Amino acid sequence: MSSPDQSPEEMAESSMKHAGGLGEVIPEPLMPVWTRIELIQSFRQAHGDEYINVLEILTAIVLLGGYVWWLYLFFIAGG
Repeated sequence: MSSPDQSPEEMAESSMKHAGGLGEVIPEPLMPVWTRIELIQSFRQAHGDEYINVLEILTAIVLLGGYVWWLYLFFIAGG
């Protein structure tokens, strides 16, 4: 593992290299779910701004469509 003549900084650095994320504590049956979560997180880190902009645009379109539908029902179909 680590030799006794290593400095504390070197030991900390080597342990950081060998340390993982939550993958070490996730039970084996849940690993497929965890790998999907890791993929989503890496996608969000790589495409964060574009991802959020697209979601905002889609949300705005859905809300606008619902509002237009409500106006149609209230003024035209309800009459």
